[in-house]
Amino acid sequence: MLFQSMFQDEEQAVICTEPATSHVPYHVRLCTRQRSHRDHLEAAGHECILKDAFDFESPSEIANFIKAESLEAALALHLYRGGRLLRGHGIPFGVIFGGTDLNEDVNQGEKNKVMGKVLEEARFAVAFTESMKETAQTQWPHAKGKIFVQSQGISTAPNAAFNWNSFLQRSEINQSADHLHVFLLICGLRRVKDPLYLVDAFSEWHQEEPNVYMVIVGPEVDPVFTREVEAKVKRSPGVRLVGEMAQEDLHAVVKNSFAVVNSSVSEGMSAAILEAMDLEVPVLARNIPGNAAVVTHEVTGLLFSDPQEFVQLAKRLVSDPALEKEVVANGRDYVRMYHSWQAERDTYGHLVRMLEGSPED
Repeated sequence: MLFQSMFQDEEQAVICTEPATSHVPYHVRLCTRQRSHRDHLEAAGHECILKDAFDFESPSEIANFIKAESLEAALALHLYRGGRLLRGHGIPFGVIFGGTDLNEDVNQGEKNKVMGKVLEEARFAVAFTESMKETAQTQWPHAKGKIFVQSQGISTAPNAAFNWNSFLQRSEINQSADHLHVFLLICGLRRVKDPLYLVDAFSEWHQEEPNVYMVIVGPEVDPVFTREVEAKVKRSPGVRLVGEMAQEDLHAVVKNSFAVVNSSVSEGMSAAILEAMDLEVPVLARNIPGNAAVVTHEVTGLLFSDPQEFVQLAKRLVSDPALEKEVVANGRDYVRMYHSWQAERDTYGHLVRMLEGSPED
């Protein structure tokens, strides 16, 4: 059987097992909400167990888990957080770069060293972009030849029964949906996602125009930081905080929102941005390398460099329906051309077969 460990939002893990006799193509579905690809994997004949990276406090704990579940191979998302857990256990594994591993952790000497060791043991590594691949190969030349590029495949399925007005009421937005502009920020609550980056500027704009709201949606990842976010949001007119949602409901929220926002300090490849494009919703993203790799300014979305520029661009988007229509159409076409779900499935089917048998096979 196969063991697959994907660390969702660089924190969560999805553990999947596959019978050795199965001839079903192995499919890894990369997206921001892990339950959907668990469902898909199970539908394809795989057994899946959801775990969190922090469930394992020592190498012996994960060794015991591997033995108890009779697991034989692994796939981890995030070279440091996921990959380091899999070293030295004698099972073949692959790694998918997460984003902060190449953008942040690589600059810390000890983490850099550990990640290099992980790549020595890994049978393959996956980068979302050519730029990420080049960064990895520059840092760890010994990994050349085992790094593959595969962008995230996107598939969206909004809940048709989702009640937008009820969601607004739960979010304490007491305005008619007809005249509302909701800017949705989707992220796990941790500092690298910087969900407070735009709050002050947006709150000032809301006080000028009460029909604009920013809604932050996502799970609690860093408990201390979450308390900070909650306190700040309570003091900020026009800004709301909503907890983690089921994927289908979140897709419905995206579909009903005016725009999706990304304010991260670091990104590998934001699935939330790509899902918004697929759902034909405009995107406003912080101008960082990971976002600029998928958002072309004024073509597939809008890029901002500071909170003031964000507000200027958001106001422009609200007042210019032609611009909104253009970036929506271009974004949709881009995702469907370059982020094919089927292409992703085929790639991971090939890669997972590399985990079968000996390295020389």
